[in-house]
Amino acid sequence: MARRGAAASPADSSSPADSSSSPEGGLAVATETADKRAFAWAIDWPGWCRSGKTPDLAIEALLAYRPRYAVVVEAAGSSLPSAAPTAIRLVERLAGGSGTAFGVPSAIGESDRRPVSADEAARLVALVTAAWRAFDAVAAAAPSELRKGPRGGGRDTARIVAHVLEAEAAYATQIGLRLSAPAADDEPGRARSRAALAAALAAPSDGGPLAGRRWTQRYACRRIAWHVLDHAWEIEDRTGPATDR
Repeated sequence: MARRGAAASPADSSSPADSSSSPEGGLAVATETADKRAFAWAIDWPGWCRSGKTPDLAIEALLAYRPRYAVVVEAAGSSLPSAAPTAIRLVERLAGGSGTAFGVPSAIGESDRRPVSADEAARLVALVTAAWRAFDAVAAAAPSELRKGPRGGGRDTARIVAHVLEAEAAYATQIGLRLSAPAADDEPGRARSRAALAAALAAPSDGGPLAGRRWTQRYACRRIAWHVLDHAWEIEDRTGPATDR
């Protein structure tokens, strides 16, 4: 179990977990791969995660989304590494499973088990919070009916909002909380639920699983932020005429 409130020790420099991004080394990226689907994510930037049919295509999509993710980072009071936009450092390759194939980044790697200092916890939570705010702003500005996909599918705005809130209540159980999903129009309830999630992720830890379960602090942050931004960007892409995004 993760020791919450414990001082975080630096990762062994020989370990894949020692993989912070730097201008010299490029953006630290990890991948997970299952049959016909892969995910790539920037290990230090919760929510910057995209998928593709192969790891290379997932990385390509990840880099293409840099400008969109940079808006979230700026809102969190931070900035992305100054390395060339295409400079990456692949630090971890993980085998995916049924969750990956279904469309969810599910694998937890060594980079997710790195200790989290108080300052780093605050940075991670700020990024998750900025992702929530981005989603809320996009959903509030979107029409009630969104452009359908090529086969006529896809949830409309209210159903996407409800889905995101229901998922966050389910995620809460993975970090030791019991929350009920607020109604889509219950803004005070949404704020309370997210404040509880943020508080649970705000303490330093040794990087181990939270609440005796499977999720680590870093994985919880990236999973929550990925889900909310994935749907924020979906709403943006399905608002108005079709684009080539």
